Amino acid sequence: MPREYKQRATEAFFGRRKGKTLRQYQVEALEQILPALKLDPSGARPADMASLFDQPHEAYRLEIGFGGGEHLLHRAGGDPSTGFIGVEPFVNGMAKCVGTLAAAPLSNIRLYDDDATLVLDWLPDGCLDQIDLLYPDPWPKKKHWKRRFVSPVNLDRMARALKPGGAFCFASDIDSYVNWTISHCQKHADFEWQARSAADWRTPFAGWTGTRYEAKALREERTPAYLTFRRRRQRA
Repeated sequence: MPREYKQRATEAFFGRRKGKTLRQYQVEALEQILPALKLDPSGARPADMASLFDQPHEAYRLEIGFGGGEHLLHRAGGDPSTGFIGVEPFVNGMAKCVGTLAAAPLSNIRLYDDDATLVLDWLPDGCLDQIDLLYPDPWPKKKHWKRRFVSPVNLDRMARALKPGGAFCFASDIDSYVNWTISHCQKHADFEWQARSAADWRTPFAGWTGTRYEAKALREERTPAYLTFRRRRQRA
């Protein structure tokens, strides 16, 4: 693996790994369904994305930190022509997602239950049409900002994996993280912010279904922002 993509944070980008006791059907889904869908980034880098799925797809997307999988499952169910990779290290979130898949299987989903940087480093160059980072942990205390997923080294990772013209979509209701992300992406040579007016970042993404984190933000009267950055076709 190229040296420039080995750098990882000294602390994980995610917090706790497990919450409440899982229900029996979730335990069974983790044991029976996850192994068949789980990626193995410890192996050789795949030659292409089609090799990760049962059949080739027209496009490929990665969602980092999918929570309970509500958005991931909605997108994958509505767009069978796209192959989706979902990463979620929180056991209860993964259990909820695979529990749903047990009842309603989808062939265009692959999953990983650890650090998303391992997947980003492992995927082929220029293979993704879109990366979604939706309501990530904001790590609001300044001493924890180094744990925010958006960083120069992770933007390097995303730029390598995205196709030229591919999208990095970020959503959050935490103003400091929104501003942080805009600042980091504007400083990065490979990304261009697509907004031309305030409506562009106040309007949800096309086909947006909402998430439970967004619902909580709205209940608490925080305004979400929806940012889209394009992978430049040529560096500025």
